[in-house]
Amino acid sequence: MHSAFLYHAIQHGMDMGIVNPTMLEIYDEIPKELLEKVEDVLLNRNDNATEVLLDYAESVKGDGKKKERDLSWREQDVKRRITYSLVKGITEFIEEDTEECRKLYPEPIQVIEGPLMDGMNVVGDLFGSGKMFLPQVVKSARVMKQAVAYLNPFIEAAKNGAVQPNGKVLMATVKGDVHDIGKNIVGVVLGCNNYDIVDMGVMVPTQDIIKKAIEENVDVIGLSGLITPSLDEMVSVAEEMEKAGLTIPLLIGGATTSRVHTAVKIEQSYTKGQTIHVLDASRSVTVVEKLLGNTSEEFVADIKKEYEKVRLNHSNKKAQKRLLPYDVALENKFKIDWKAEDIYTPNFVGNKTYDNFPISELIPFIDWTPFFQTWQLAGRFPRILTDEVVGEQATSLYADAQEMLAKIEKENWLTAKAVIGIWPANSNGKDDVYTYTDESRTEVADTLFSLRQQTQKAKQLPNFSLADYIAPVETGLQDYLGGFVVTAGLGIEPHVKKYQEENDDYNAILLKALADRLAEAFAELMHKKVREELWGYAPNESLENEELIDEKYQGIRPAPGYPACPDHTEKITLFKKLNATQEIGVELTESMAMYPAASVSGFYYAHPQAKYFGLGKIDIDQVKSIAERKGMDQVVMKKWLNPVVN
Repeated sequence: MHSAFLYHAIQHGMDMGIVNPTMLEIYDEIPKELLEKVEDVLLNRNDNATEVLLDYAESVKGDGKKKERDLSWREQDVKRRITYSLVKGITEFIEEDTEECRKLYPEPIQVIEGPLMDGMNVVGDLFGSGKMFLPQVVKSARVMKQAVAYLNPFIEAAKNGAVQPNGKVLMATVKGDVHDIGKNIVGVVLGCNNYDIVDMGVMVPTQDIIKKAIEENVDVIGLSGLITPSLDEMVSVAEEMEKAGLTIPLLIGGATTSRVHTAVKIEQSYTKGQTIHVLDASRSVTVVEKLLGNTSEEFVADIKKEYEKVRLNHSNKKAQKRLLPYDVALENKFKIDWKAEDIYTPNFVGNKTYDNFPISELIPFIDWTPFFQTWQLAGRFPRILTDEVVGEQATSLYADAQEMLAKIEKENWLTAKAVIGIWPANSNGKDDVYTYTDESRTEVADTLFSLRQQTQKAKQLPNFSLADYIAPVETGLQDYLGGFVVTAGLGIEPHVKKYQEENDDYNAILLKALADRLAEAFAELMHKKVREELWGYAPNESLENEELIDEKYQGIRPAPGYPACPDHTEKITLFKKLNATQEIGVELTESMAMYPAASVSGFYYAHPQAKYFGLGKIDIDQVKSIAERKGMDQVVMKKWLNPVVN
């Protein structure tokens, strides 16, 4: 099949192809890569099949064979070949080049100190100047690790020590949090810059962090966390470091962290050492270099001044932010004109479990934009693939993702499971929602507690609560509430471990990132099933994936821990109602993170006027109210809600 014909056929579409019989290939002899891509198009197996096949067609010569690889770089001297392999992320020749290089030096350690570090310095310079991007750097790290692994037996035999690192950095995801993609990326980037990384993994208790830091005599401690309870855990680590008399610089990173929280809460708890918020992996090297360099005192002094300004600005904004008393905010609730026709009786009531759901059905629902954000490539999919700056890297990363998705599906690497529920429910007209044991509605099974906006609004604008979207008991209407827990992370550990043992951080991180995307896709797909079939309040919905991503559908699925529902403790009731741990194997940590990490949970609201909102800040009077209603100690409740308490 000529590339010109292939390109024309898939670009312009055709009902029937006229083919020269002498050009026909035997099916079993068609190259596997080409066969899969053609079948994806013909069988409509995913939304991007055409684009992927077009990319492949561009790389094929007129004789139907793939272009010959340009290996002219292999004619250079071995030091340049090693640098080329590191910059391009090519592992194929690294062992033979490392062996050739080893024979040029008196000691094997000198190969690391010389050509390998020289090559990584080039990578670091390119990354720092914006000429290389994160996926390339992680691939470079894979090459470096494999070269070092090859040299280690020779270094051990020579008993001549190791390369002197630029410093030692301890990395840990704090207690109760299972998310580690960001931490792992930072560790890889720092490792590429010759820092020794002590990675303690996830859910690490505070005392273990402090003990290990002292034992290893580390130069820097880096803490990571994704869920909001991790913010308090980071404060606790800082407080314990202060008590232990440590002066080690403390780096803070993760999706929920911020410069303001670091300056206001964490730095104030650790006065003996300096705390610094690190926005992303690309900034980590610069920060660590400055902390451990000759100008560290000047750098720390500048940070202290900067954070003092942050605290002052925060204090001024806090003083200016006017919050309504909770009872006034409640009076200004979102008032729905309740009508029977806006209440949808579901097609089934109770719980339903989906065991071993086909991964192939999740792939079309993937939102790819956050996937690229994980790799610090900015842009909306699919436009990012043709972006002038990051398009080439995004396309390469996307191709790698497609290849791994095919393996995940074909070899059953991951198991996807879900449990959803739809229950009879009514609100109390305030902020509590009752779910009943059955349709008789005579016995309350569980109560779910919502938080209400307290920000002073412009006239005529309400203060929202999720409870506003459920019909109050007093209306006499029989309403419903739904809930779900889905996971696409079951079975991931052995595959991640295999990649890590092969010194392949790139594929380990890629697999975790794809599992996260599949879990989110599963949540999207299940919500669609609920709207169209199980609850059936939008049976004629016809939305493309882009419209689903943009939330063009009726109803919402807010998740505990997110802007409309920042109370993570609501997960306890949700998991109980769904029997989620027993049904699908998803557990809650002590900080209410879900394990496996590639899991999503939340509630279903069906009312046509239900919409997402951000809670904003609340005052202590609402904390007191919800603590009393939940039967929880106010101090404990405040700790859970700390990120939103004014």
